[in-house]
Amino acid sequence: MEPTERLLVACLCAAWCGTCREYEAAFAAARQADGGATDWAWVDIEDHDEVLGTLDVENFPTLLIARGDAVLFYGTVTPHLGTLQRLLQNARDGDFSPSTDAALAGLPGRVRAVDA
Repeated sequence: MEPTERLLVACLCAAWCGTCREYEAAFAAARQADGGATDWAWVDIEDHDEVLGTLDVENFPTLLIARGDAVLFYGTVTPHLGTLQRLLQNARDGDFSPSTDAALAGLPGRVRAVDA
Protein backbone atom coordinates (compact mmCIF):
# COMPACT_ATOMS: atom_id res chain seq x y z
CA MET A 1 0.00 0.00 0.00
CA GLU A 2 1.56 3.25 -1.13
CA PRO A 3 0.98 6.19 1.24
CA THR A 4 0.53 8.40 -1.81
CA GLU A 5 -2.56 6.51 -2.97
CA ARG A 6 -5.76 8.50 -2.65
CA LEU A 7 -8.34 7.62 -0.07
CA LEU A 8 -11.69 6.34 -1.23
CA VAL A 9 -14.73 7.19 0.89
CA ALA A 10 -17.90 5.42 -0.21
CA CYS A 11 -21.36 5.35 1.28
CA LEU A 12 -23.20 2.12 0.53
CA CYS A 13 -26.86 2.97 0.75
CA ALA A 14 -30.34 2.27 -0.56
CA ALA A 15 -32.77 4.76 -2.10
CA TRP A 16 -35.62 3.58 0.15
CA CYS A 17 -33.57 4.27 3.32
CA GLY A 18 -34.69 7.51 4.97
CA THR A 19 -31.53 7.68 7.08
CA CYS A 20 -29.41 7.43 3.91
CA ARG A 21 -31.39 10.24 2.28
CA GLU A 22 -30.79 12.41 5.36
CA TYR A 23 -27.08 11.50 5.40
CA GLU A 24 -26.58 12.40 1.75
CA ALA A 25 -26.37 16.15 2.54
CA ALA A 26 -23.66 15.61 5.19
CA PHE A 27 -21.75 13.31 2.83
CA ALA A 28 -21.94 15.94 0.07
CA ALA A 29 -20.76 18.65 2.49
CA ALA A 30 -17.73 16.55 3.49
CA ARG A 31 -16.98 15.86 -0.16
CA GLN A 32 -17.13 19.57 -1.01
CA ALA A 33 -14.96 20.55 1.98
CA ASP A 34 -12.39 17.93 0.97
CA GLY A 35 -11.37 19.97 -2.06
CA GLY A 36 -10.74 17.00 -4.33
CA ALA A 37 -8.07 15.28 -2.21
CA THR A 38 -10.16 12.13 -1.83
CA ASP A 39 -12.23 9.93 -4.13
CA TRP A 40 -15.89 9.91 -3.08
CA ALA A 41 -18.69 7.54 -4.10
CA TRP A 42 -22.36 7.26 -3.24
CA VAL A 43 -23.45 3.75 -4.24
CA ASP A 44 -27.04 2.52 -4.14
CA ILE A 45 -26.45 -1.16 -3.47
CA GLU A 46 -29.80 -2.17 -4.90
CA ASP A 47 -28.95 -0.56 -8.25
CA HIS A 48 -25.38 -1.91 -8.08
CA ASP A 49 -25.59 -5.16 -6.13
CA GLU A 50 -22.51 -6.45 -7.98
CA VAL A 51 -20.41 -4.09 -5.86
CA LEU A 52 -20.99 -6.16 -2.75
CA GLY A 53 -20.18 -9.57 -4.15
CA THR A 54 -20.94 -11.93 -1.26
CA LEU A 55 -21.05 -9.16 1.37
CA ASP A 56 -24.26 -8.21 3.12
CA VAL A 57 -25.06 -4.69 4.21
CA GLU A 58 -27.13 -5.11 7.33
CA ASN A 59 -27.54 -1.49 8.38
CA PHE A 60 -27.43 1.90 6.71
CA PRO A 61 -25.52 4.00 6.09
CA THR A 62 -22.51 1.72 5.68
CA LEU A 63 -19.25 3.50 5.05
CA LEU A 64 -16.16 2.22 3.27
CA ILE A 65 -12.81 3.98 3.61
CA ALA A 66 -9.94 2.52 1.61
CA ARG A 67 -6.48 3.45 0.42
CA GLY A 68 -5.81 1.69 -2.85
CA ASP A 69 -7.20 -1.82 -2.43
CA ALA A 70 -6.70 -1.83 1.34
CA VAL A 71 -9.91 -1.43 3.32
CA LEU A 72 -9.25 0.78 6.34
CA PHE A 73 -12.81 1.04 7.61
CA TYR A 74 -16.03 -0.78 6.71
CA GLY A 75 -19.09 -0.44 8.89
CA THR A 76 -22.30 1.25 9.81
CA VAL A 77 -21.92 4.85 10.93
CA THR A 78 -24.09 7.40 12.62
CA PRO A 79 -25.44 9.77 9.98
CA HIS A 80 -23.60 12.83 11.24
CA LEU A 81 -21.03 14.99 9.48
CA GLY A 82 -18.77 14.99 12.54
CA THR A 83 -18.56 11.20 12.56
CA LEU A 84 -17.55 11.15 8.90
CA GLN A 85 -14.97 13.90 9.44
CA ARG A 86 -13.39 12.06 12.39
CA LEU A 87 -13.19 8.78 10.49
CA LEU A 88 -11.67 10.50 7.48
CA GLN A 89 -9.09 12.28 9.64
CA ASN A 90 -8.21 9.00 11.38
CA ALA A 91 -7.66 7.38 7.97
CA ARG A 92 -5.47 10.28 6.84
CA ASP A 93 -3.47 10.11 10.05
CA GLY A 94 -2.81 6.39 9.57
CA ASP A 95 -4.81 5.37 12.62
CA PHE A 96 -6.45 2.40 10.88
CA SER A 97 -4.77 -0.88 10.07
CA PRO A 98 -5.82 -2.48 6.77
CA SER A 99 -8.56 -5.06 7.20
CA THR A 100 -7.63 -8.71 6.86
CA ASP A 101 -11.25 -9.75 6.26
CA ALA A 102 -11.19 -11.78 3.04
CA ALA A 103 -14.84 -10.89 2.39
CA LEU A 104 -13.78 -7.27 1.77
CA ALA A 105 -11.18 -8.18 -0.86
CA GLY A 106 -11.79 -6.31 -4.10
CA LEU A 107 -14.53 -4.08 -2.67
CA PRO A 108 -12.69 -0.76 -3.27
CA GLY A 109 -12.05 -1.67 -6.90
CA ARG A 110 -15.68 -2.64 -7.48
CA VAL A 111 -16.83 0.66 -5.95
CA ARG A 112 -14.43 2.63 -8.13
CA ALA A 113 -15.65 0.76 -11.23
CA VAL A 114 -19.28 1.71 -10.52
CA ASP A 115 -18.40 5.32 -9.83
CA ALA A 116 -16.21 5.66 -12.94
